[in-house]
Amino acid sequence: MSVQDLGVRTKEFSLRIVKLFSALPKSPEAQIIGKQMLRSGTSVGAHYREGKRARSKNEFASKIDAGLQELEETGYWIELLVDAGIVAENRLLGLLQEVDELTAILVTVSKSTKAQQFPLKKNNISKYHLRCDEKNLFVNFQFGHNISESSHSNFDKH
Repeated sequence: MSVQDLGVRTKEFSLRIVKLFSALPKSPEAQIIGKQMLRSGTSVGAHYREGKRARSKNEFASKIDAGLQELEETGYWIELLVDAGIVAENRLLGLLQEVDELTAILVTVSKSTKAQQFPLKKNNISKYHLRCDEKNLFVNFQFGHNISESSHSNFDKH
């Protein structure tokens, strides 16, 4: 995967959620679940964007953690769409994969910030690079001029 701005990626995720909601059946259960997914799924990028303007490391970590909570909730609603038979699982595998990858990235961002390994700068995490093998997801982050790598074992691919 090429280097990409996390703000762009979270915005693209939000747009995928909007498109999924627009394609859902108009049944009451699909619309109720879909609206929950729409609310939480579009909040991830908003929290990241707010975090980029944080005044402190604690505020930044708080925004990232809030984005993680919304991401977890979004994954739940997507799984519920599948489990309720509203949308076929094969149509949502890519979106579920993106939930997993964004979760791994944001967990690493949160932990790194909380550990105060790097000073908070105006554009804290500007770029990242993902690579994975059969058992691990590796995430490289660029913090200004510093680069950090994190590995997540037993990465569960949907």
